[in-house]
Amino acid sequence: MTRYLGVDLRQVSLAYGELAVLRQLSWQIKPGQRWVLAGGNGAGKTQLLKLIAGDVWPSPDDRAQRIYDWQGQQLDQPLLVKEHISYLGPERQDRYERYDWNFTAAAVVGTGLYRSDIPLDRLTAADRVQITRLLTQLHIAHLSRRRFLTLSYGERRLVLLARALAARPALLLLDEVCSGLDTGHRQRLLQRLDAGARSHLPWVYTTHHVQDMPRSATHLAVLRDGRLLQAGKLTAAALQRAFAAPVVRGKARAPAPKPIKAEPLLQLRKASVYVEGTRLLQGLTFTVNAGDCWVVHGGNGAGKSTLLRTLYGDYPVAVGGSITRAGIEPGVPLAEFRLWTSLIAPQLQTDHGQYETVLEVVGSGLHASVGLNEPLTPAERRRALAALRELGLQGLAGRNLRQLSYGQLRRVLFARAFVKKPRLLLLDEPYAGVDTATRTDLMDRVDAHLSAGGAVVIATHYRAEWPSATSHNLELSGGRPLRPSHDL
Repeated sequence: MTRYLGVDLRQVSLAYGELAVLRQLSWQIKPGQRWVLAGGNGAGKTQLLKLIAGDVWPSPDDRAQRIYDWQGQQLDQPLLVKEHISYLGPERQDRYERYDWNFTAAAVVGTGLYRSDIPLDRLTAADRVQITRLLTQLHIAHLSRRRFLTLSYGERRLVLLARALAARPALLLLDEVCSGLDTGHRQRLLQRLDAGARSHLPWVYTTHHVQDMPRSATHLAVLRDGRLLQAGKLTAAALQRAFAAPVVRGKARAPAPKPIKAEPLLQLRKASVYVEGTRLLQGLTFTVNAGDCWVVHGGNGAGKSTLLRTLYGDYPVAVGGSITRAGIEPGVPLAEFRLWTSLIAPQLQTDHGQYETVLEVVGSGLHASVGLNEPLTPAERRRALAALRELGLQGLAGRNLRQLSYGQLRRVLFARAFVKKPRLLLLDEPYAGVDTATRTDLMDRVDAHLSAGGAVVIATHYRAEWPSATSHNLELSGGRPLRPSHDL
């Protein structure tokens, strides 16, 4: 009798109010099958995985069935098998930030052993051996005692992957798991999945990057507008069609480059940064001038996100170093700097309330705030709507954030960033979770910002995502420059 789980969806639909997310979808997942689930932003991939995992319920329909084949039984209640399903994706990861679950990495992995959200019991010696083995396999054993919220975005993803594997799942659901991982960890994650191909563990894996697809995948499913367009064995031709870049909705028009005065916007001098007693940056010195484009790169935990949050003012520079911002003298509040600076970072998708509307989120960019203290004025509403129209998002204006896909929300954050015509963009893995057409469009808009004289500091793990006008790069390792920063 197999210990792996099969799933049979029949005529399943899902809606949030008037918004249809999945439409009469039928799909079978059998033990031994390893599925890649493809589709653009808003296609319904994440909601489909959550429906399989039992985190959301399908719309009432006498024809709809959700059947789980488990140890010779046909079960129609996901709660009966939920503990045997491991689901990992950006939304699951965001819960730790939202609820301030700041346990050690070892404790987080331990919750996988006991299939709980938070630690409930003291870990045994045998538990710790198993946790260390999993962390070692993923090359993150050195993070064992670190607090989860002090880790980088990519490090958190790896810890949660170890947690998912610790549960010894009968079905594994992986939603954009390579997002935020450096090249080495992406390769090791994919190798870990491929090594498991000798078992009959079924999994479903979503990605927008064809190069991040596991070689051991056996089947391909494609979603569009909540409908399953195809589902069957993976072939080279089907894969090419599924990941072909569609026509971009409308490229940003880059203005003709104009002369730029080399005005310093930000300056770091011998800057070190500590978070909860852990030193995450040490001895950084560099200057961002108007018109500059700095790319910050390095492995997971190198300090990239910490650096961008330091520049934005979320973390202070330790005594002995300094940071100066144009126009921000003693007595001038940091809020003045944020009125001409925009940040796009993973934590913003967590910080905003799930019931805020898209229009409110974009409008909050005018105040550099998370949420609004006062309703938007008519003029602010017009500016927010104009920013949404510019990115083709006006149809989402009235939706709340919980009704958006991860990629749609990332596009909304770009509208929020551009609504105030910033002088400086701080971008932390800005294209995570977006499809190929959207990524191309957003990269064009960043290039247009640079052509107009704006400045950019961007952290990314993908060389193809470097802006075309990149002028400087800074490679970090362990919070220090790996080599002196330099012009390209």
